[in-house]
This record gives sequence, C-alpha cells and structure tokens, in this order.
Amino acid sequence: MSQCHIIPPYLLERLAQSDDGAAAQRTLEIDAVLRKRRATALPVPGVAGSAPFAVHTADNGTDLPGELVRAAGDPASGDPAVDEAYVGVEASLALFSEVYGRSSYDGQGAPVIATVHYGQDYDNAFWDGHQLIFGDGDGKVFDRFTKPVDVVCHEFTHAVTQFTAKLTYRGQSGALNESVSDVFGACLKQRLAGESAADADWLIGEGLFLPAVQGRALRSMKEPGTAYDDPALGKDPQVATMDDYVVTKEDNGGVHINSGIPNKAFQLAAVAVGDTSWDGAGRVWYAALTSGLGPDTDFAGFAAATVDAAAEVSPEVEAAVAKAWADVGVTPSAGRAPVSPTSPAAPTGRVLVSRSGGFAGTVRSAELVLGDDPRTPEVESLISRIDFGSVAGSDPQPDRFVYTFRVQGQEVTVGEPDLTPELQQLARLLLP
Repeated sequence: MSQCHIIPPYLLERLAQSDDGAAAQRTLEIDAVLRKRRATALPVPGVAGSAPFAVHTADNGTDLPGELVRAAGDPASGDPAVDEAYVGVEASLALFSEVYGRSSYDGQGAPVIATVHYGQDYDNAFWDGHQLIFGDGDGKVFDRFTKPVDVVCHEFTHAVTQFTAKLTYRGQSGALNESVSDVFGACLKQRLAGESAADADWLIGEGLFLPAVQGRALRSMKEPGTAYDDPALGKDPQVATMDDYVVTKEDNGGVHINSGIPNKAFQLAAVAVGDTSWDGAGRVWYAALTSGLGPDTDFAGFAAATVDAAAEVSPEVEAAVAKAWADVGVTPSAGRAPVSPTSPAAPTGRVLVSRSGGFAGTVRSAELVLGDDPRTPEVESLISRIDFGSVAGSDPQPDRFVYTFRVQGQEVTVGEPDLTPELQQLARLLLP
C-alpha cells in the first residue's frame, strides 16, 4: 500500500526552519497521526450508495474519511475545497476512462474517496493507499491543496501506479513514480483548459502558492528548476538532464528532484508528437506504465517501454519519443539506477536525525552533541531504550515522510508509519 504526499520534503523542512515555520511544524505533527494507519488500516467506508466517488470533510481534524458532504451527482456544496475536490476527482476518472479505457484507479471501478479540510493549517495532499486527502494550506505560503486540479490528479495517479507498475518509491523508480503523477496531472490540466501540448505552460501546482511567494508553481515540466525562487522556500532544486542527476540519500534518493528529468522528457515528447498531451504522448506513457514494468524500473527501462509503446503507434512517434529521452541524457535500454552513497556513521557522542518526504520535497536534518545540550538526558534515555541493530527499516512510500537516525555508529531508515514511540520522540526532540 502506498501513501503519497504532494509536498516534497525539502520545502516543508525549509519552512519549518524559518521564523514563521509553525504551520509547517504542525503539518509534521499531524502526519504523525498517520504513522500507524498502514499497520492498523481498517476497511475504508465506501461512498454513498453506488456513487463512483464522494467527497468528505475532516473538519480540520484527522479522523478519516470524515463526514460525507458531496457524492457523485450531488449539487455543488458551496464549500470551495469540497467542490474543487469533486471537480478534480470527476475529471481524473474521466481522463483515465475516456482516453485510456481504465475504470477508476484499480481498473475495476473502485469507488474513490476524498477528504478535504484535513488537519489544521495542513500543508500537504496525499494518497494514503486507500483514499485521497487534502489540507487547506497555512494561509501564508500555501493555499488550498484542492485548488490546482493537477494536484488532485497527481495524487489520483499515485493510486493508478500502485495498481499497475508499483514503482518503488526510491531512487530512479521513485522519481518515475513522481513523474508519472505529474505527467497525468499536466494532461488533465491541459485537457480541461483545451490546450495543445505546444501552447501549455507545463506548470505543476500553479495557484498553490499564495501571492507573497516568489514562484509560479511547485514544478515546471518545461523548465525544471525554475518554478520558484523565494527567500523562505529557497530555489527550485529540480534538474532537467542526467548531466545534473543528484545522487543523494535525502528525499528517498532525490525522487522529487530527479523527477524533473523524465518530466522534461515527457514535455519534449508531447510537443514533438503534437496535438494534445493526453491524446498523444499521454497514450504512450500510459501504455508503458501498464506494460508489466517491474517495481525497480529505472529511467532507461521506462524510456525503453515508452519507445516500444510509441513504435506501436508509428515510426514518427517512436522517433519523437526516443529523441526526447536522448535530449535529457537517457538511453532507452534495460539498466539500473545509480546507488546512493552511504552516509558516514555518526561519531560516538553525536545523534543525527534527518527527515524527507512530502510533495514539496523539503528536507530537515539536525545534529545533537551529547553533553552540555539540555536535551541530553532525555535523548540518552531514549537511546538506551532503542536497539538500533534490531529496528526494522521500511520501504519509503510516495510523498510520505522518511526518517534516518544515526546514533553511535549505527544508522537506520524508517518510514513515517513505522516509527516507534521512542523514535518518534527522538525526532521530535531534535527536529525543530
């Protein structure tokens, strides 16, 4: 089961460290509520009657799915978040059904549940393996996460990927997981606007930033790395070609940073193939996604799958897709993703904690030197109760937070839903 946030770790981390980072910190605390959801997940209540989808409200709490507000076929509620989620889910279902012949995210017509008004000042949106969840934003940096329709479709597409390629959320396969969600989010945005691939702006999350932020959107598929440059957020770190590929342990191996490479490949292919993104290159990408890829597929393997799918359309489309990948430095062939370097172990007397995850890709890290720091007694007490050698590491999940702890020469990486109470408290003590 996947759990997929839309804000990448490096943004929430940056915001939480700012002078006005209370909302970002609250987002992190709210996410802690979800840690046990995967392990203790109960069947999610279905939508009203036989409706294919429905929108609930959490009323700024964290109980899911919350109170039913609007089921498919119901009139507008007057609540902007509810009605935006309704439009986004309905349009996402229509895109995959009418263009790609897919019935809901699982291909079997599963009803879609969406919950809005999740948490207080919650700066995120995600697919938790069962349903779609959207925060209202903090009112300072982020607006409602239902506002950009491509954000809704981005999360819906994580569900599609969960039921098709099951791309592992780490390294190149994780960057592909993110990119595929951006691809179909962009296709939906352009479809609703009636735009051709050549005329589209190719911005992801446009309208999510509030006016005070110096940025156009969360990402640019046309020009990765140019979406924002803001004192609080920093500069958009996405890369566009393999020449700039970032080998890192942060952000689950750079899934939000390196996704700019396949994003750019799709944008180039869509313009070269011509007409509309959803009916042109989008069909090729969907065929590749559903072609039986393995969960650890890397850029080269996915590129090969798209070229094979394009060859079924025409030699011209095949050539356009192959050139798009070549332009970003990817050779379509079976291959393996670069291996992230192993971080040096923390010297004795030092405790290091880092956290990545979330749609915005923000990364937070902190170090404590045991001794004079007033937190030392509590940290030492926690460390004494944790057997780091037996802590079970866990696989990262799309857009969910991942924590790495390095203590006394030992290192463990744990997904947010799998944190023990002691690890949770250790992270809370060190990360501001």
